[in-house]
Amino acid sequence: MRFSTLAMAAAAASGVVAQEDTSLCGKYTTALLMNNTAENQYMLLQLLVNRVVTGATQEQVSNGSAVPGILAPGNVNGTDVNLLPYFDGSLASTNRNGEAVSVNFLADGGATPLTASPPKPANSTDSPQYYLLTHLYSFFGALLQCQVGSDGFPAYEGNPSMAKVHMFMALTNAENTYFIQQVGAAAVSFGVTMDDVSTVAEALVSTFNYRCSPAAKIVGDMEELQSICQAEDCPLSPNANCDAYPNSGAVSSPTPTPSGSAAMTPTGGSSPTNTGAASTLTYSAGAGVAGLIAAIFAL
Repeated sequence: MRFSTLAMAAAAASGVVAQEDTSLCGKYTTALLMNNTAENQYMLLQLLVNRVVTGATQEQVSNGSAVPGILAPGNVNGTDVNLLPYFDGSLASTNRNGEAVSVNFLADGGATPLTASPPKPANSTDSPQYYLLTHLYSFFGALLQCQVGSDGFPAYEGNPSMAKVHMFMALTNAENTYFIQQVGAAAVSFGVTMDDVSTVAEALVSTFNYRCSPAAKIVGDMEELQSICQAEDCPLSPNANCDAYPNSGAVSSPTPTPSGSAAMTPTGGSSPTNTGAASTLTYSAGAGVAGLIAAIFAL
């Protein structure tokens, strides 16, 4: 499934997008920041991605729905999830030129610059935290059909294959589902509609959360392998091409922190203390994306 076709079709169907910009990025930039410029679109992605990472309390969001954030522990259908070790250097799970290395992505200010006004990716412009966050802004910007690469919205400069980026993480279905839940919850907290959240979640699930999914083009000029869920519990893609995915030699998944426990403090940096509460996501797997979306809106 291509993000561009999916996002533009949904945006056009909504009937509320400006005539000259039918993207979800343009729609919500106009709704939240008034002027639909590339610079404002970049600000929108900063606000959204930073909230996905740090979370937000009920008092910090307009609709009163708290966002735990991906650094907080959670539970998906009875399975405890803790994504923090992938970010704080606890695991040698980052792919650096085909080698699994340990990288602390939270050592340049942690949550402090992400929750500042205006938001920032990090305290400096030359750190793993800065590179991770700015890559996320541009990658998700491409997903939402923002004016990525225009003056005011930097182009994506990371690896265009998410399968290669995440090849040493051994992410499970529950871990991927939790990440997608937090993206949806953050979007909801900014007033994104159920239909539009469903559009993005369906794209995230179909492209990243199915084992052996075929190559797809999201950024760059070439189709690349994108699946980041290659564990045995990940659903097999209907168009599976497992031969294209090399043996990753992935690290073992971290021991989950029980739901409700405090987040770990990253080595060498400020604690990314989450402003949202831990999340428990319960939905029928047979309900698919629709069940996931309903669970997100029930948070």
